[in-house]
Amino acid sequence: MNPQENPRSWSPATSPGAEVAALAPAADRAAFITRTYLHLLGAILLFTGLEVLWFSSGVAQRVFELLSQSRFVWLLVLAAFVGVGYLAERWARSSTSVGMQYAGLALFTAAESLLFLPLIGMALMVGAQGESGVLSKAVVITLLMFSSLTGVVFVTRKDFSFLRGILIFGSLCGIGFIIASIVFGFSTGMAFSYLMIALACGYILYDTSNVLHHYRTTQHVAAALALFASVMLLFWYVLRILVDRRR
Repeated sequence: MNPQENPRSWSPATSPGAEVAALAPAADRAAFITRTYLHLLGAILLFTGLEVLWFSSGVAQRVFELLSQSRFVWLLVLAAFVGVGYLAERWARSSTSVGMQYAGLALFTAAESLLFLPLIGMALMVGAQGESGVLSKAVVITLLMFSSLTGVVFVTRKDFSFLRGILIFGSLCGIGFIIASIVFGFSTGMAFSYLMIALACGYILYDTSNVLHHYRTTQHVAAALALFASVMLLFWYVLRILVDRRR
């Protein structure tokens, strides 16, 4: 089971601050977009470094032991992750403290790195059994899908904010199904993973269009966090499908 989800209850256009990027001068808009994607890259690099640290320091093994005690531990993990995600997003949207914005991005990245430990552990186990390259394939597939969806938004300049309600509804349904699978002890299955990939793709379209149309030029940290959350959601289910197909 897993609690990987990406619910959103906030619209970037409602936040106070500088001018909306879509209405800003071209130079300011380009600088904002550059900062956003550099911060996204930074979060991905931090995530990678933390994964190496957790596995090399023994933290991963302790997490595995904790999760193996009972499937209901995942309910606590789900609640903790949703709570941390909400707090991190609020910090990243802070209009008064740049330090708080970075703390929010760092907190969410650290939470994601811990959440991914069981799945990456399974991928490494599959690799040790002769199916090497599962992790690298998941990374490549995720990057290709993310790049393609980003290209669609940047080329068409379409505003995908209309997806917000659909994405929130899909997220809540996904969380409900995950909770039911934990409580009643059934597997969510491969079809659910494909549906969640579709949801993640919708979030990438939504978040990328927000970068172009709705975020303010001072909200690059919050924009990077939103994109990072969507990329991680996509990566989780791509990796899960590859692992499940080889187990």
